[in-house]
Amino acid sequence: MQTIPDIQNNISFDDFKTEVLSDYKIAVESRECSLLGRREVLTGKAKFGIFGDGKEVPQLAMAKAFAKGDWRSGYYRDQTFMMAIGEFTKEHFFAGLYADTNIKHEPMSAGRQMGGHFVTHSLDDNGNWKDLTNQYNSSADISPTAAQMPRLLGLAQASKIFRHVEGINTTKFSIKGNEVAWGTIGNASTSEGLFFETINAAGVLQVPMVISIWDDEYGISVHAKHQTTKENISEVLKGFQRDKDNNGFEILRVKGWDYPNLVATYQEAGAIAREEHVPVIIHVTEVTQPQGHSTSGSHERYKSPERLAWEKDHDCNLKMREWILESGIATEEDLVKIERNAKREVREAKKNTWNTFLKPIAKEQQELIAQLKSIETKSANGVFIAKLKQSLEAIDEPTRKDILSHARKTLRYLLNENFEEKQKLQSWINNIFDNVQPKFSSHVFSETERANTRIKEIKPTYNDEAELVDGRIILRDNFEAIFQNIPEALVFGEDSGNIGDVNQGLEGLQEKFGDLRVADVGIREATIIGQGIGMALRGLRPIAEIQYLDYILYAIQIISDDLATTHYRTVGKQKAPLIIRTRGHRLEGIWHSGSPMGGILHLTRGVNVLVPRNMTKAAGFYNTLLQGNDPAIVIECLNGYRLKEKMPNNLGTLKTPIGVVETIKEGADITVVSYGSTLRIVEQVSKELIAVGIDIEIIDVQSLLPFDLNHDIVKSVEKTNRLIIIDEDVPGGASAYILNEVLNNQNAYQYLDSAPKTLTAKEHRPAYGNDGDYFSKPSAEDIFEAIYAIMHESNPKDYPKLR
Repeated sequence: MQTIPDIQNNISFDDFKTEVLSDYKIAVESRECSLLGRREVLTGKAKFGIFGDGKEVPQLAMAKAFAKGDWRSGYYRDQTFMMAIGEFTKEHFFAGLYADTNIKHEPMSAGRQMGGHFVTHSLDDNGNWKDLTNQYNSSADISPTAAQMPRLLGLAQASKIFRHVEGINTTKFSIKGNEVAWGTIGNASTSEGLFFETINAAGVLQVPMVISIWDDEYGISVHAKHQTTKENISEVLKGFQRDKDNNGFEILRVKGWDYPNLVATYQEAGAIAREEHVPVIIHVTEVTQPQGHSTSGSHERYKSPERLAWEKDHDCNLKMREWILESGIATEEDLVKIERNAKREVREAKKNTWNTFLKPIAKEQQELIAQLKSIETKSANGVFIAKLKQSLEAIDEPTRKDILSHARKTLRYLLNENFEEKQKLQSWINNIFDNVQPKFSSHVFSETERANTRIKEIKPTYNDEAELVDGRIILRDNFEAIFQNIPEALVFGEDSGNIGDVNQGLEGLQEKFGDLRVADVGIREATIIGQGIGMALRGLRPIAEIQYLDYILYAIQIISDDLATTHYRTVGKQKAPLIIRTRGHRLEGIWHSGSPMGGILHLTRGVNVLVPRNMTKAAGFYNTLLQGNDPAIVIECLNGYRLKEKMPNNLGTLKTPIGVVETIKEGADITVVSYGSTLRIVEQVSKELIAVGIDIEIIDVQSLLPFDLNHDIVKSVEKTNRLIIIDEDVPGGASAYILNEVLNNQNAYQYLDSAPKTLTAKEHRPAYGNDGDYFSKPSAEDIFEAIYAIMHESNPKDYPKLR
């Protein structure tokens, strides 16, 4: 007979019994939630279900080792763990299944994510940090397989920073770096590159991380023999095992149905990670999945009868039940009572949660029905409105879509009528949208006073004798001021530390501030971003450097799926104000051309995309961002580090505003909009255009996301009546985005006397060399001729055809 280890300092048998039976009750309740959840999907009350059945017992063991202040980065099977730490109730489970938009009912995402995506609240209702050391913490889950891994690395690294970097105010964030980051992942997802990238990085960094691999031998329908070499991930990872001469991981193995050994294993793993800051892998084998992968299919289609029989016999809840009886902890009667009560409580929770979810929607249904009754007696189209009313009345369990669809269709029958009831209906519809739309669309960016766009501009100031210096010097000295004044700030990336980055913008700073705050990392862009996300979630102010803009494509999935949605998918309850520093524009060659702007803009909504034209502007952006709450990408001009700029005397405090354009040359004939390195070519061409009588107005975009919040571009177009947008992205990329903003959001079309134009790079990536650049991206001559052509079309007499 197995015996459970002493895990709580020789507790009494009665206390031990109480704890075990409490665990068993949670396991039964979680299983019953999964079973009823599937039925709710199949009956149509919920859209989709993916549950944690089969993993209840190992997650109970994990919860026992999880301490306040610790962090979880997991995936959508961890409901039992969240229940065991007290952060997820039966009511939360069903509210998530029904997608309740009330965050008090559904605190995981207020219906923005499907059920099974878990989070705890790091911020209060005012956006201020809660005491994260006094609560259990879970970073917000995402669905993409293995995408929780890069963030896990950063959550663990934060403990190392808190333990070893002096000067940081750790109040609310850490107690001497003793916190462990706990990750969970399915065995099939370990095939993803993000998993291996994270494993390698954690072994190098030696951070307090415990990774649980739930191994049920399948990835949906695909067996492990098609997923993993040797069909065994811990065998594959043996080379990461630490030894007396080399750092690495501790690797532990345990069966997923073995409650006492699971508890012992997790206690051991937690102690190693917490005390030694050594990462640990726990390979949890012989895990089952009683209901298959999700509600979209049945595992009977791909598992053999023998496998299904084995899974039934090795169900972890059943095995725990058998162990309890064999150990004399409880009788059959005791367990039957626990099981019956648990099932009854889950059924009641389901019923109450559904009624709570439906109540406000049903109220709106009745309000609209009452209005339609009044309208049908007044309208000439009353017979059609009566049919809409009857249709709405027939819906027993309506959605808001059902209600608003009926209301808006009603207005079509009232187009040529005007009476009080119609006006009331219009107001009612508008009021519903005003109140309901934010439930689905709020918190893409911070909505507090520390939103990046609310940080006030502080212009650079200069001494009378201010010298001209390389732009990199301005960046370097500004970063030095940042690290001196903000202990929580740190920077890391490829070649960022020892040599001070490839363009010397961090020259000498590692020597001054140490290799934890100015750090070199391996060639692994996705986990560089993950480090930043995790550390930002824990209150640090990381700057993650991606060496060149082209390389950001390695990390775009993590930026798009995780970073960009963090604030949105938690409805403002978590923030990750990571700064991504990179450089690009006007370099030669297919792989270093540095301008995939359209893709970045459309994949990273929720992240500021900033394109400073020089290093003074870039320095100001970094200072602004470190005062704000939103994540951002800063794209420095690669060919600007050696260009001369005046040295400001207020480095560290100057701030470039976000979402604000700058008119850098006024003119009367045409508005020219550009950014980054191309802007300098536009400035050069403006002097050449003066020679032929064309006076252009030049506007520097500066900030692509958000874009021109003050609508200054349309004010320029109102004056010049012409518009051209010039950038080095592909056709239909950033220039099309800008044009859409100016025409559709700023309504500039009404002021145009000529068709608006865009001038972009060719649709292929730039060929190598000076000639490749000339024939691939807008040249000075291209810009001159494009602007001249607009003026020729407008006034061919004064501007005869050029070619």
